[in-house]
Amino acid sequence: MKITEEIVDYVSVLSRLKLPREEKGKMVGELESILEYMDILNQLDTSGVEPMSHVFPVKNVTRTDEVVPSFDRAALLQNAPVPDEEAFLVPKTVE
Repeated sequence: MKITEEIVDYVSVLSRLKLPREEKGKMVGELESILEYMDILNQLDTSGVEPMSHVFPVKNVTRTDEVVPSFDRAALLQNAPVPDEEAFLVPKTVE
């Protein structure tokens, strides 16, 4: 595929980039070299390769849930300037 400055302009609009006039010619060459490399990769036989989402194996590293007792509510509220039986009372900020 031949890359033109119009295609570079279109891609720059999509990517929200403003390219100076002198960089457009350079970008044409860079995009063409990327597409040439993609053509080389497209020639590879990948029929026996299993599709994957990551190069490295992904392992779930989350811990198992553990039920533990929570803090004592009265102890948490003892330093509240205006405590309620269940929560901190704060001034109303939105009418």
